[in-house]
Amino acid sequence: MATLPQIAVLGAGIFVKTQYIPRLAEISHLFCLKYIWSRSEESSRRAVEIAKQHFPGVECKWGDQGLNDIMQDSSLIGTAVVLAGQVQVDISLKLLKAGKHVIQEKPAATSIPEIETALASYKSVSTNPGQPIWAVAENYRFEPAFVESKKLVAGVGDMMNVQVIIEGSMNSSNPYFSSSWRRNFEGGFILDMGVHFIAGLRMIVGCEVTSVSAITSHIDRTLPPPDIISSNFKLENGCSGVFVMVVSSSSPKIIWRVVGSKGTVQVERGKVDGKHGYLVSLYSADGQCKSTFHPFCGVHEELKIFIHDIVQANLKGNGYEAEPRSSFVEGARDVAVLEAMLESGSKGGTLVNVKKF
Repeated sequence: MATLPQIAVLGAGIFVKTQYIPRLAEISHLFCLKYIWSRSEESSRRAVEIAKQHFPGVECKWGDQGLNDIMQDSSLIGTAVVLAGQVQVDISLKLLKAGKHVIQEKPAATSIPEIETALASYKSVSTNPGQPIWAVAENYRFEPAFVESKKLVAGVGDMMNVQVIIEGSMNSSNPYFSSSWRRNFEGGFILDMGVHFIAGLRMIVGCEVTSVSAITSHIDRTLPPPDIISSNFKLENGCSGVFVMVVSSSSPKIIWRVVGSKGTVQVERGKVDGKHGYLVSLYSADGQCKSTFHPFCGVHEELKIFIHDIVQANLKGNGYEAEPRSSFVEGARDVAVLEAMLESGSKGGTLVNVKKF
């Protein structure tokens, strides 16, 4: 029987304990979780306590020494970086330079300059048997609802308009409401939450956003500014659209809608039979509507594909091409759209071209 690949998780916060560990447990037959690392011993031990239910051999690592141990452990081929947005890129690059494959949580970075520096640094990384994989965990690109809706959009004729309406629920009852890193830079919640919705948009329409014009505002004073963004955008295929995001509303709703000359495709987040997911609806020119509900499974899928990719990359080296939907560049493109919207909003709606990567 082949030896299972060994990985480490760097981060021990809410998301690791409530999402990563349960999702990793679902595919525990594919790998061995060797370490969970955190800045502090206490948080590492708390996460390991939870993980031991599924991975009895997992060990604690913490602080600078623990990070060095992980980088120098030749038995370890993959790492999941699930840390505060401001430090993820730095930690990811250290691991990549040590020859470890990385799947890093979104956002890919917190600014355009950070993306540019990161890509230049990654380009220079070369290890044996080949350049390690740098993936960004954007589960929306792996949700079956968006895979299906992209196919449906291809059949509704010429694209006429696109609407993305996000009415979020980031209030005091949300476990991430008090997250310090999301509050420590302008647009923190919009960037952290918004990359999902931009990823969904780009996936559905199958092309890039080229320019934006946005108005931002700050209404909910319990949230950092801005907490509302309303943007017009233009796609490279010439179609225009609107992106509206309210970080915290009293009536949460999330919709993507593509209007074509022969029909309309809509994706709406919802709940059916107790399961959270997305309702994909196709409205045809004859007035008929066909709908399919897809439960959430993107996190499971992206982690499973990452494990497969790192095993294949270690076997085949530079000859292996990893899943493009997971690439750091794809995550960077999501950030670039939101950064352009935030820049436009800060300038009173000035037209801003989206940085290309």
